[in-house]
Amino acid sequence: MAERPRQLPLILPHEQALGRDDYLVGASNRAAFELIDSWPDWPSAVVVLAGPVGSGKSHLVQIWHERSGAAVIEAGDLTEGRVEELVSAGAVAVENAHRGVDERALFHLLNAARQAGASMLITSRTWPAAWPLALADLVSRLRAATPVEILEPDDDLLRRVLVKLFADRQLAVEPAVVDYLVVRMERSLGVAGRVVEAIDREALANGSRITRPLAGKVLEQIQAGEG
Repeated sequence: MAERPRQLPLILPHEQALGRDDYLVGASNRAAFELIDSWPDWPSAVVVLAGPVGSGKSHLVQIWHERSGAAVIEAGDLTEGRVEELVSAGAVAVENAHRGVDERALFHLLNAARQAGASMLITSRTWPAAWPLALADLVSRLRAATPVEILEPDDDLLRRVLVKLFADRQLAVEPAVVDYLVVRMERSLGVAGRVVEAIDREALANGSRITRPLAGKVLEQIQAGEG
């Protein structure tokens, strides 16, 4: 019997739900969520949020933006010339500081935010102590910030995230498939996103339902590629 030919999948854009009510809270991210949600009653005006890739830092930034009206900028795009514009929003989020940042611009932004009474949220995969910073005053200022960390998800959170990611793509998946993935995949929300995307593509290419064998095949391919 001839094998059914693979179809070229038509990849349609899907919108990821990034509102406050769409954020799934578990033991690994509860402290970060509650701190963001408690604004403006923060313990300090500056918060540094650290967590691994795909852990939901950008989702928390979006929640905070909706709550505070914060200006949001990638750390690599920060320049001294943009400081006044950013501070004028009353709150500022600087994302992905681990990728590198203009130290003088960040120091200027911290000073301007303090003078204006504005809050700042800085996200990173690592703590400031690991950044290659040469400006001592900036290092000192960052040490005074409130740190909050997102940890690797537990099984319950990972399961709920997988269900949400499939739902974002309008895919109905049996609970047994989700349970199969949870006990075999890396404990990472970033990996969860890649797994769901790859399973979606494979199912489209084969014109088939999402089953445990299909999920297992995709997971093996991902794990082999990362080995």
